[in-house]
Amino acid sequence: MDEVIQVTQWLSSITPRKKAKLFFFTTHADAPSPMVGSNDVDTHEETQLPLATTVALHNFKNIDGFLKKKVNTFSCYNVIENEITKTDYEYLRFYSACKYLDVVPPFLDLEKISAIQNKFEMTDEERDYRLLLDSADLVLEKVCDSLKPAGVSQMWTALRKDRNLIRGVKTIDIIGFFVDPNPTGIKECLFFFIVRFLQKADKINRVNTNRLERVIAQCDESSSCEEGKTIDFLIDSLRFYPTELYPFGFCLIMCVIEGRDGAMQEIEKTLEISRHLGMITHTEKNPTKETIELVKKELMKPKYQFYSSFTCWFMSHGDSNSMVLADGETIEREWFLTSFPDISTFQLKPEVFFMVSCRGANKFSLKGDEFEGQSATCDYYDIGSALIRNRMLDITDSVRDISYVQPMMDTLVAYSTILDHLSGRANTHGSIYVDRACVLMSENISRGRSLTEILGHLSQDLHEILQETMDEDRIVYKQACHYDSFFRKTLKLPYTRHPKEDVHSAPQ
Repeated sequence: MDEVIQVTQWLSSITPRKKAKLFFFTTHADAPSPMVGSNDVDTHEETQLPLATTVALHNFKNIDGFLKKKVNTFSCYNVIENEITKTDYEYLRFYSACKYLDVVPPFLDLEKISAIQNKFEMTDEERDYRLLLDSADLVLEKVCDSLKPAGVSQMWTALRKDRNLIRGVKTIDIIGFFVDPNPTGIKECLFFFIVRFLQKADKINRVNTNRLERVIAQCDESSSCEEGKTIDFLIDSLRFYPTELYPFGFCLIMCVIEGRDGAMQEIEKTLEISRHLGMITHTEKNPTKETIELVKKELMKPKYQFYSSFTCWFMSHGDSNSMVLADGETIEREWFLTSFPDISTFQLKPEVFFMVSCRGANKFSLKGDEFEGQSATCDYYDIGSALIRNRMLDITDSVRDISYVQPMMDTLVAYSTILDHLSGRANTHGSIYVDRACVLMSENISRGRSLTEILGHLSQDLHEILQETMDEDRIVYKQACHYDSFFRKTLKLPYTRHPKEDVHSAPQ
């Protein structure tokens, strides 16, 4: 069959709502750069004009034209072996969006997708189409689905009131002041236009959504929200880090085994909980400084831009300032923690570090006969669950900026013990902290808990456990953990255990 006819038939089979969403996902706002084939030319015409004209004319002609152009570009595209291009990135995004919306063109060349994934050096796990979807866009899609046409119309009215923001923007004038968002798909086009406009104006991004929240807050709840939804619900959904689909993120486990009883148990537990949470995981046993540098270099590869979060477990001996590596060398804990947040692939995404090591030799010891022989470091220790504005400062938009971000922002560092103190271990099971952290995270899946809530519970749980030193003195003591957070949003654990699905995006 002629390709033009195939494309026409494919477009005619897609509903207007899905066309709007496919356009939105395909014109992803945070495409990685620099890349081969990319430039600094403003993509305003490509990303906003089709949405504006569709809303104004109630006609999907320009969006259809955009999608046809994409399909034709991919059809003629020759995959270059040695360099990742802008088209490679767009091809993967387009396919994942089609797969998510269940509108994959029957004529799309899946072998090209497989070849592109090879260029990104993707493993079998990473060829799951869900990795390629942008989780921030999925959150915005859900907000859109929770709004009635009247709600999006009210958002548009609120946006139009900000004259400084919209002054001189031609696409705003194309849509006009009064909009009828009721025809099928127009609500979605208008909402996605508002979102992309605010992104292009550098007012919102995947972390900074305050400006969008303020627009939504001006809507009338009774007429703007779908049944069962509220304005507070919509705003709250924007205040969580976007980690919507599998995988929940990338997890790096680094564990020194030499001289650490129970270290293999630590690896097994952290592997189990990370997979339980739906993370793609990599383990480094007995890391050295060279290993760490190689891992950092690996994490700079383009494929890691598709992940929505980063978690690192580092387990070793240590003192107040440093950690002992497998070869006996030490590294400064501060150096380790500040070097990873600089990796560009995880910018504006939550990064969590579990630092499991002693930070000194002090102990909060307990004295008295009633404590003798009671500690969690004995072999009978049960490892637990089988579940793994009045008078207030007026801060105007003119003094706000979201372009420049301190490297440590969106990072959380969880320490197994406080400064200058021991981090306890069980004789055969390894770190007590690792065990309790994995148990509590496992138990709180499907309960809607945030990571910081669980860490608070972990602090309480760990401090109740009596531990005993393994030297001749057999001192009974307690351990206190804590964390430092630079989070700007809340990181929730998944509501469901993410299964591995046979959803590879191309034949292997």
